[in-house]
Formats: sequence, C-alpha cells, structure tokens
Amino acid sequence: MTSLAEQWRAAVRGAGATAGDDDLDAAGGYLLGRWAEPQRQYHDVSHLSAVLEVIDRHAALAPHPDRVRVAAWLHDAVYDPRALGDANERDSAEFAEGLLTTLGAPAEVAAEIARLVGLTAGHATGTDDPDGELLCDADLAILAADEERYAAYTAAIRREYAHVPDDAFKDGRAQVLKALLELPSIYRHPPLREAWEAKARANLERELNG
Repeated sequence: MTSLAEQWRAAVRGAGATAGDDDLDAAGGYLLGRWAEPQRQYHDVSHLSAVLEVIDRHAALAPHPDRVRVAAWLHDAVYDPRALGDANERDSAEFAEGLLTTLGAPAEVAAEIARLVGLTAGHATGTDDPDGELLCDADLAILAADEERYAAYTAAIRREYAHVPDDAFKDGRAQVLKALLELPSIYRHPPLREAWEAKARANLERELNG
C-alpha cells in the first residue's frame, strides 16, 4: 500500500511542483504533523485519508485530479475549532498558495489549488467546476455514511468543540445542518449524488430532529 507521504509526493509532483524530493518530503511530513494536532478529533489524518480515497476512486470525474488531491491535503491545513466563520478555510487557502509557490508550482496552479481549498468553507461550487465539485463531494462523503459511522463522526465533531456549551453547540450545529439541507444538492457529480444524496439527507434530518 502506498504511504500517505508517497501519495503526497506523487500528487504535488503531478500538480506541477518542481522542488526536489527532500523538500517535498519535508512539506509532506510537516502537513502530516498538522493533521495530527491534538485539537483534531474528526479533522485528522483519518479524514484526510478518507477524502483522498474518494478522490482516487472517482478521479475520472475531475480534469485535474492531482490538483484536487493536493487541495485535499491542504483544505484543513489550518484547523482551530475556536476560529470564527470561515477563518480556517481562508487561512488554509492562503497557506496552500504560499507552500505550493515555495515548492515550485506554477503561480496559476498554486492560485487554483488555493481556490479549491476555499470552496470547502461553504461547499458551494459554481457552474462547470468539476475539480471543485469532486473536492467538495469527497469532503462531505461522511454525511452519507451508515448510522454507526455517522454517529462516530458527530461524536468526534462534538469533542472538537468541547469548549462550547451544549446549548450553543446545538444551535450552531443546527445552522450547519440547515445550510447543508438547503443546498440544491449536497453532492454535485451525478454518480455521487445518485449514490449518496438520499442517505446524507436522511442522516442530516435525523441529527437535526434528534
């Protein structure tokens, strides 16, 4: 099985990075360290691996799958549960562009991957954005999990926000769930929408009304 470090090197090379292997490996190790930070209970290495697995399985849906893979690596590079609004996504996008530029990626590629990272704030893509759609679909794949995995996901999210009182957490979480349910479709790519949409909506409704 290919290690995560090897997957990172292959993806960032495929996205156009020209730095040497030592620099790419150092960046990958640094990112894995970030994904293993103690405040992460859901947004951790397991989440990264799950997102990458979905992207790999459905790579044919995206014209630039390596860009999508790199965006997955970077979409929660900055993750502080105490941050307000979309600060984590904005900071992750800024970090992504800087890191990729340092690693020798073309400026337009670094900017595009930063744009993809930013999409994970609201998971709302524009028209004709198959790369962004695959990233968002992969990031939200957990919503269509079976009841046991979905319950583990929601419990992990609650642990990440352990500093928030129960009532405030319930209100904030309800806003998140309602925003997802109000999307025209949670999943953008037709085969993923067909496979996952109904299950995800059932999970969200059950949590919201539970």
